[in-house]
Amino acid sequence: MAEPATATQAAAPAVPQLKDELDIVIPTIRNLDFLEMWRPFFQPYHLIIVQDGDPSKTIKVPDGFGYELYNRNDINRILGPKASCISFKDSACRCFGYMVSKKKYIFTIDDDCFVAKDPSGKAINALEQHIKNLLSPSTPFFFNTLYDPFRDGADFVRGYPFSLREGVPTAVSHGLWLNIPDYDAPTQLVKPLERNTRFVDAVLTIPKGTLFPMCGMNLAFDRELIGPAMYFGLMGDGQPIGRYDDMWAGWCTKVICDHLALGVKTGLPYIYHSKASNPFVNLRKEYKGIFWQEEIIPFFQQIVLPKDCTTVQKCYIELAKQVKEKLSKVDPYFDKLAEAMVTWIEAWDELNPTGSSVTNGKAK
Repeated sequence: MAEPATATQAAAPAVPQLKDELDIVIPTIRNLDFLEMWRPFFQPYHLIIVQDGDPSKTIKVPDGFGYELYNRNDINRILGPKASCISFKDSACRCFGYMVSKKKYIFTIDDDCFVAKDPSGKAINALEQHIKNLLSPSTPFFFNTLYDPFRDGADFVRGYPFSLREGVPTAVSHGLWLNIPDYDAPTQLVKPLERNTRFVDAVLTIPKGTLFPMCGMNLAFDRELIGPAMYFGLMGDGQPIGRYDDMWAGWCTKVICDHLALGVKTGLPYIYHSKASNPFVNLRKEYKGIFWQEEIIPFFQQIVLPKDCTTVQKCYIELAKQVKEKLSKVDPYFDKLAEAMVTWIEAWDELNPTGSSVTNGKAK
């Protein structure tokens, strides 16, 4: 079985890439002791911690990390009435961190994700691999059978059109997991002991027109290219659904990336997912989503965005309009979600006016 690396096995790169251009966003309800394992890789970077649940609880962060910590009181203070678009008692609260960041890139990770080891036993610097993915082009319009042609030791194969070899900017880097797979509750229940020990040394671009199940526990993206689409929806407290927050963001993001000619990569890097959530609790959260997704996914598959949707914000507002028109018949929840999508964009634009470098919240 795959084992997590120890802090002593992890060696930081000599010069951290994008040190001043990347924020690490972490949603949590507990002390962040897991950062000790990640210290060699994360310490040079700025953290944005979004505390879920009881705002009176004190979250302890190991010494030596630079961070901002936001709780529900901060979210309400900063967004005012628009705070209603940020989920409560759900890891979807992390998207508030995306909104208040002023950096070009975001890496987000869950607090039960540890440093994984590659087959040689070397600790995997997940952040470094995400940066490699984001800084190299994607190839969504024609599949390369050697996967990512921009990796060392790979290239475009015979028959790949030369007109497409320049690729397009990569907006999203989607990483994977060793140990506990990202399964839904029914699969958890029938495979309670299954663990992923298979390390696949590959990165590929998800083709245009193909949706994918995006997991938020090991994810990086170019905030300037796609940030406003990374809304994790209305989930958790007061909502009829949970555990579809990253799925929703992934479907919306992929449709917009396809429209704007941006790329999404998946594969490396791996993290070690240490803790399986309770499948019975998960089933209660996912129950409606399991049924709804059979209509939600065909909805996203048939979406065509108008040519005048030339920005992420315009695309997202159009998506919200179509969600209200076509998914409200599934459940009234989608009317509420569509309204929250519009509120999210309004809040994003308020906190991110052109040329702004203002940061709100508690800095340390």
